[in-house]
Amino acid sequence: MAGEIPDLHAQERTGTGKGAARQARRDGMVPGIVFGGDTDPLPINLPFNELLKKLRAGRFKSTLFNMKVDGHDDVRVICRDVQRDVVKDLPTHVDFMRLRRTTKINLFIPVEVLNEATAPGIKKGGVLTMVRPEVELVVTAGDIPEKITIDLAGLNIGDTVTISDVTLPAGTKPTIDRDFVIANISAPSGLRAAEDEEEEAPETEVINEASED
Repeated sequence: MAGEIPDLHAQERTGTGKGAARQARRDGMVPGIVFGGDTDPLPINLPFNELLKKLRAGRFKSTLFNMKVDGHDDVRVICRDVQRDVVKDLPTHVDFMRLRRTTKINLFIPVEVLNEATAPGIKKGGVLTMVRPEVELVVTAGDIPEKITIDLAGLNIGDTVTISDVTLPAGTKPTIDRDFVIANISAPSGLRAAEDEEEEAPETEVINEASED
């Protein structure tokens, strides 16, 4: 199970319709709705500043949240839509979907690196580049992995780790069908520069002049 599912605090919105929504915006809130599951839709208000901060942090629609509303049980939700002002591009309404334990969702899962210090390529001065420090996976809401791991044991300069090298947790799969690179070990900059100079060095043609008798 993922170690940290961020909380999202909201208030139950009293009243319905455009009038209640406009009042919420005047009060510095963003109206929204929580739907799905076996219960009725729940109208909510979210603090504008907190919501904007999370939106600007990125990946809002692919983050699982623990929705906390006074008077209601906590529920796991994922954002399904953010409506924005066409001029200011600021949020005006948000839709969240309740998740059952069996619901399949797309989430970014962090990558943990094993045996970096002992990898032959690193010992030779190679540089580890994390092409994807997080990998987007299709996961089950009730069994979200905290991380996936890549093992650098035995890897040399020039070696790569792709998604096919990773043993994924049961019930998960990548959102991308092709095999893609997660990390690689590249040559140190000094060595790369020397190799480039050797490749670019012009060839010198040697002309043997015949000696005159």
